[in-house]
Amino acid sequence: MSSRPGLVLEVERTTPPILFHHGEQFKFNKLPVGSRVIYPNEPLEPIQDVEGAIHNALLNPMGDKPPLPELLFSGMKLTIAFDDISLPLPPMQAPDIRGRIIEQVLDLAAAAGVDDIHIIAALALHRRMTEAELRHAVGDRVYDAFAPYGLLYNFDAEDPDGLMILDTTKHGEEVQISTRAIESDLVIYVNINLVSLDGGHKSVATGLSGYQGIRHHHNVKTMRNSKSFMDNKNSELHTRNWRLGRVIQEHLNVFQIETTLNTDTFPSPFEFLQKREWEMTVKDRAMLMGTKVGLDHMPNSMARKILHGIRSPYGLTSIQAGEVEPVHEVTIENVYKQQLVRVEGQTDILTMGLPYVGPYNVNSVMNPVLVACLGLGYFFNLYKGKPLVRKDGVVIISHPTPWEFHPVHHPSYIDFFEEVLADSTDPEVIEAKYEKRYAEDEWYKHLYRTSYAYHGVHPFYMWYWCAHAMQHLSQVIIIGGDNAAVRQLGFRPATTMNDALEMASETVGRQPSLTHVHNPPLLMADVV
Repeated sequence: MSSRPGLVLEVERTTPPILFHHGEQFKFNKLPVGSRVIYPNEPLEPIQDVEGAIHNALLNPMGDKPPLPELLFSGMKLTIAFDDISLPLPPMQAPDIRGRIIEQVLDLAAAAGVDDIHIIAALALHRRMTEAELRHAVGDRVYDAFAPYGLLYNFDAEDPDGLMILDTTKHGEEVQISTRAIESDLVIYVNINLVSLDGGHKSVATGLSGYQGIRHHHNVKTMRNSKSFMDNKNSELHTRNWRLGRVIQEHLNVFQIETTLNTDTFPSPFEFLQKREWEMTVKDRAMLMGTKVGLDHMPNSMARKILHGIRSPYGLTSIQAGEVEPVHEVTIENVYKQQLVRVEGQTDILTMGLPYVGPYNVNSVMNPVLVACLGLGYFFNLYKGKPLVRKDGVVIISHPTPWEFHPVHHPSYIDFFEEVLADSTDPEVIEAKYEKRYAEDEWYKHLYRTSYAYHGVHPFYMWYWCAHAMQHLSQVIIIGGDNAAVRQLGFRPATTMNDALEMASETVGRQPSLTHVHNPPLLMADVV
């Protein structure tokens, strides 16, 4: 195997099979000679004095914001919102950075005599977090001081008294935001930027909004016009969120706190997953094969439980606070510093193995709709400049794609998959024919508000996230998936990589170029 600049490597005849993450399993695939493999960068060195870095960010904010203590006063209403369990992935080892930041904010608030404080998990239309998940995010001290008194809670996007239309943009988009946030003297948002899509005005404009506001940017037109969600200069999603966010900024006093993490993803005994195949020691290979055999022979539910129990030893690489836009500009620079890998030219075929966890199946099942979203909505879009795969190219995904759903977390997904996708896979047809009914369905609303279900409209948005990729590609092929489930998605099932390559040749010819994204840990291709 010979190296190119950065971490882009060429497959030679002597190359061992490439490790693919494959749901709750691991698989090896031999790629054709001459294929490119893109590996993530090494994890950046973390900040050693985390508490000091937090303190410094709060006292030295960016933009026009004064130090946080100067914004706090007795008798004020303070709202602290934080990112939910959709990131980081996997969850980070305790103590979670969100909890460490919130503790310092609360200490400053106590010193200023602030006693009207609400702490809100900014769910948007995601499922409610459980007590254990909330405790992990904010820590026992914060949870025990606020949750028993109803002051730490999940945002409810269907609470008729909990949301207001703040204003409209010049484009006629309603800006719908939490009533508590509107009534507050100060809103502090605590963010983790796992990818460049996160953070900025998206934090409040999406996290503390409901369907009436979110529908203006989570729609088919926006997604198709977002030429990479991760490249904000080419993202309609970014543009629309910023429009709403700037209206919010005119009415609310928002103090944004953003963090970035390195890619130190896998703890012991899973460190081998962090390594490139040729770097693995004999011990690493033994651990890999032993883990693979064990996972292959245990029920998926048990394998899922083991893997979802992984807590990552991420290190903090930056923290910045203050005014939303200057804060986010520095945040994005730090995300790119960790994740960008320079890649020369596009490819005919892009291959990827999908892991067991994505933003919307934490402690849950990766159902077929979420497989599509993770592969085509997230991994496909992890690029800057232009897609890794050329127009009318092919994406080959490795994932078991079971016809399986978590009945508590994903009830509307079941009906979406079996009713909507059975009728059409065209995002525009789906949006026009079905979205409003699912979004306004009282049973889905009830499950969202009282159980742990994603909102009724959520599977639609996950399908729309695939719209840009589906319009760009000639074929999507899934290796190792349930045939019926893959076909229901409108994709093509294959048994082996060779089968998939034979199918791909129908549209890209017999001697195509092939690039494999070795992900996770996360990387973002800078395609030139």
